[in-house]
Amino acid sequence: MRTHILGARLIDPASGHDGVADLYLEDGRIKAIGAAPAGFDAEHRIDAHGLVAAPGLVDLSVALREPGYSRKGSIASETLAAAAGGVTSLCCPPLTRPVLDTPAVAELILDRAREAGHCKVFPIGALTKNLAGEQLAELVALRDAGCVAFGNGLTNFPSNRNLRRALEYAATFDLTVVLHSQDADLAEGGLAHEGPTASFLGLPGIPESAETVALARNLLLVEQSGVRAHFSQLTSARGAQMIGEAQARGLPVTADVALYQLILTDEALAEFSSLYHVQPPLRTAADRAGLREALKSGVISAISSHHQPHEADAKLAPFGATEPGISSVELLLPLALTLVQDSLLDLPTLIARLSNGPAAALRLPAGSLRVGAAADLVLFDPAASTLAGEAWRSRGANCPFLGHALPGAVRYTLVDGHVCYQA
Repeated sequence: MRTHILGARLIDPASGHDGVADLYLEDGRIKAIGAAPAGFDAEHRIDAHGLVAAPGLVDLSVALREPGYSRKGSIASETLAAAAGGVTSLCCPPLTRPVLDTPAVAELILDRAREAGHCKVFPIGALTKNLAGEQLAELVALRDAGCVAFGNGLTNFPSNRNLRRALEYAATFDLTVVLHSQDADLAEGGLAHEGPTASFLGLPGIPESAETVALARNLLLVEQSGVRAHFSQLTSARGAQMIGEAQARGLPVTADVALYQLILTDEALAEFSSLYHVQPPLRTAADRAGLREALKSGVISAISSHHQPHEADAKLAPFGATEPGISSVELLLPLALTLVQDSLLDLPTLIARLSNGPAAALRLPAGSLRVGAAADLVLFDPAASTLAGEAWRSRGANCPFLGHALPGAVRYTLVDGHVCYQA
């Protein structure tokens, strides 16, 4: 289909473009920007005056819950929720049942994502079989089946030797490894950041050192192995500083932060609401400030939702017995725009951290509006607002932002030139 998008403010951080321009889409790709190509006869027109056209958002961590956890969500429901949040490409972690450690599971996820047609899905394969940290998964076969990176989630390796060998093997084949840095011994039994809030509430704490000790070890092994590594879910200012120092030394490392870590702090736990129960935990205002500064400077190049939908029962027990996680991919763009509203980032920088930044981190074919690129884009109204939860597509309603009025509103999300979401 040939589509003409009229009069949008086009912001493409990858090329530095920021200005009003028409877009011309054909055969799933961007045919031209500005002037119409010769002989172009549009079959579909979108009046985008007053809207911003940006690369489709790229989310590096969206739990699709399928296969194995259909009571929490499905590939169809969660990719539709992602499209409503402006996401056109997402990565799903290997925490499925069975674990995403065989080509068959990867192919099932990709087949169902194609059937749903809401957005592009890039699986992250398990680094070890059953995420046990003992025996390597079939990494090359998983890569050939469509996995773009490999990780073990928050599951720790039983020995540093096993982790070192896994990283060296991944480096041999130029595979990207996703590392979550939380020391299991230091975090064991913890529910909240170790500090005054946890002490006042009587909640067992997880110290900052649970992140920084594991991060120091991981960075040393990355340096020794030469593997390309992405550090996911940073929570502390000190952790962000360590990533910056590693990048300054030339290590091939990137990092992301969960969007809710840029908005919330551990003080949100004051009412014992299980909606704020996440792992790794919410930390202090000083940590939030450090993460924001690292995001602004580019040390942290990606914002992710770390979307984890749950059925209602998973959040109904006492705080310590509930399952951690927030369902938020559906609000990714409006929530992120609060950072612009609060003058923490300008709009082009925010879009960079939501599109070409995460795409570059995992080497995904996404995040750009250049001519010839896939026509994956989002059109949003920066002057409108979104009432969170007014329409809800994710199966998980475990979101502390429901009922909040958020800046901006997604009007259209297009994947390969086709409208997959329209407000």
